[in-house]
Amino acid sequence: MEAAPRSVVHRIRANHPVIGTVPVAFAGTELVSIVAGAAAAAAPEDGKLAEMGVGNAVQNASLGEEIVARINELGEISEEAGRLTRIYLSKELRKAADLILGWMRDAGMSAHLDAIGNVCGRYEGERPGAPCVMLGSHYDTVRDAGKWDGPLGVITAIACVADLNRRGKRLPFAIEVIAFADEEGVRFASTLLGSRAVAGTFDESVLTTRDRDGVSMRDALVLFGLDPDHIGAAARARRELLAYLELHIEQGPVLEAQNLSVGVVTAIAGATRLAARLTGMAGHAGTVPMALRRDALAGAAECIGAIEQFCRTDERGLVGTVGYVHAKPGATNVIPGEVSFTIDMRAPTDMHRKRAVADVVRQIEAIATRRQLSLQLDVTHENRTAPCAPWLKEQIARAIAAEGLSVFELPSGAGHDGMAMIDIADVGMIFVRCRGGISHHPDEHVELADADAGARVLLGVIENFRPREDRASVN
Repeated sequence: MEAAPRSVVHRIRANHPVIGTVPVAFAGTELVSIVAGAAAAAAPEDGKLAEMGVGNAVQNASLGEEIVARINELGEISEEAGRLTRIYLSKELRKAADLILGWMRDAGMSAHLDAIGNVCGRYEGERPGAPCVMLGSHYDTVRDAGKWDGPLGVITAIACVADLNRRGKRLPFAIEVIAFADEEGVRFASTLLGSRAVAGTFDESVLTTRDRDGVSMRDALVLFGLDPDHIGAAARARRELLAYLELHIEQGPVLEAQNLSVGVVTAIAGATRLAARLTGMAGHAGTVPMALRRDALAGAAECIGAIEQFCRTDERGLVGTVGYVHAKPGATNVIPGEVSFTIDMRAPTDMHRKRAVADVVRQIEAIATRRQLSLQLDVTHENRTAPCAPWLKEQIARAIAAEGLSVFELPSGAGHDGMAMIDIADVGMIFVRCRGGISHHPDEHVELADADAGARVLLGVIENFRPREDRASVN
């Protein structure tokens, strides 16, 4: 989804040859469990884990090359010449879906398109019909996108299943790979449509929403070859899933700053978005004394500075962004009488974010009162934080350590399909380093070695997966 803004990360060094740096915010019992788990994974007497690390590193050395080749192939499917754009229910998305269906079938999966346009593949376990570990990400893009955001997770998951299939290996559970049709929300201004349908939380009122060309989502589904009255058929039950795992580019610069290929995601940050409007008095730029002005733009500038300063002094991952400002009347020689701007605030926990939003709102209200400006402030979007399950974080950390890589935890400032999937499954995420932290841009890039490292870690998690204790009967 959105590129994650950089946050201040305080770190400590763990005295372990495998563990690298770990954020202070995650120290304590959770850190101990990660260190212990990674240490166990690195222990030479643990045959399975040693085999997972060293053996698979050699056996699967070409996974990265296969992944990068497919990333490039999928990236050629675009509705705009010279730049990548693949929005929901477009003919280009259908072409991409057909390509992914073919890859899934080549990997030994049964595959189909579900009622919302998600591409779904299933690799049966030792016992047909067993619950699955679901791997997923999205295959739609923003406009003028990079080619890694979303597809890396889909293609890596397919590559891992293909590797198992080549070796004739079946597991005590099924593996399902799902390429979500709409995560970005570009066309109908509503995000996570594909994953919400799978989670059973799809809002059918969105079907009446129209795109910029006046086409409703309902009509677009029909043109795509789907039946909008059967979207409910895409929903899955919690009993069918043992876990949801997603591999994704970081979309931020933290892993690169740490010189690490992969990281363990702790939570997908919740977000609150507000629309603010300050109203003062327009006036002549040359005749109104400074002391008598009610300049809405100057007031907005003070508010923006206050938001930035408030978030900069926070040391627990809070970020705030003013991404849009519009001043009226917008003339060079007229004092702005009205200014609208947006506020986007995110934090790793809901309590922290809500308290921060309340503090920022109080500061904006005080600025408006002092400057004699009227204020209208509306919440336009609110998404709760999706914490990654500790038992899945530990298994991901063990897989990373087994590859001889440092274990590093970090939150996701960007939204992901896991935010919807958490309603029916415990969620785990693996981040892969991306160059410069750049995302939603043509310069978005992942090095082959990092793509390969991510694939080996994901494969290690899959092959050594253990269900949560209350679901262990699946074995």
